[in-house]
Amino acid sequence: MCLLIPINFTVKMKKSIIKTLFFLLPLTSFCQEQQKKVINQNSQLWFSINTVTKFHEHWGIVADAHIRSDEFLKDNNFYFLRGGFTFIPHAKMTFTGGYAHMWLAPSNPEWSTYADENRIYEQFQLNTLFENVGILQRIRIEHRWQEKIVDDKESGELRFTNRIRYLALFGIPIFKKKNLPVLVLSDEILVHFGEEVVYNTFEQNRFFIGIKQNINSKLSFDFGYMNVFQQKYSGYQYDMNHTFRLFFYYNSVLKKGISHMPYRSGDE
Repeated sequence: MCLLIPINFTVKMKKSIIKTLFFLLPLTSFCQEQQKKVINQNSQLWFSINTVTKFHEHWGIVADAHIRSDEFLKDNNFYFLRGGFTFIPHAKMTFTGGYAHMWLAPSNPEWSTYADENRIYEQFQLNTLFENVGILQRIRIEHRWQEKIVDDKESGELRFTNRIRYLALFGIPIFKKKNLPVLVLSDEILVHFGEEVVYNTFEQNRFFIGIKQNINSKLSFDFGYMNVFQQKYSGYQYDMNHTFRLFFYYNSVLKKGISHMPYRSGDE
């Protein structure tokens, strides 16, 4: 009899644990359900001008200015400026480095304080031709200091990350005449690293389809649709930005005898 008591007690405990598990499992599933992927759909307009000015056959100055808005022109998304120097060892190859600054609008509609972001960047760009298709490949490395905004106020704290970007762009002639538009397809993947990057090493992907048109020997533009799919720091929240993009490209020289070179600095 003395042995039956602990045995019965153990059996009862096991039944109790099993019942508890059956009770907890639905709760666990419910909690996991709350962490399902959340995709926020946005519509945007993105304008920019991207310039390169050559002051030497192998050296130039680059400068970009960007404005992006949400809900087309209803709300600001960011203002962005970038500048730097480019080294051109070959007509198909460039090495560029410089500084950029972003003013990022608050995502909370009740807030008004913009967050500052400072960047130092380096990039390598290669232009090649396969039959009649122009191929541009770019690797850009960015070191980013992003200001944290808390309760619509500057917190004085910064988030530091390193970001690596790879862009592949294809210019496909669709007409025989050279002065007519060219079909442009591109995709860029962005990954970043840092102490606060836990769930979203993959940061975003940018796919673009549109046309490129030369206005003259110095000025051109591309226009089309860009899909920006961005993962947030939480890991389960994403932004799907449907973006209509209009970028202008201006190339100039400061001295006679210096050759012009097609140059695309590109996205924010």
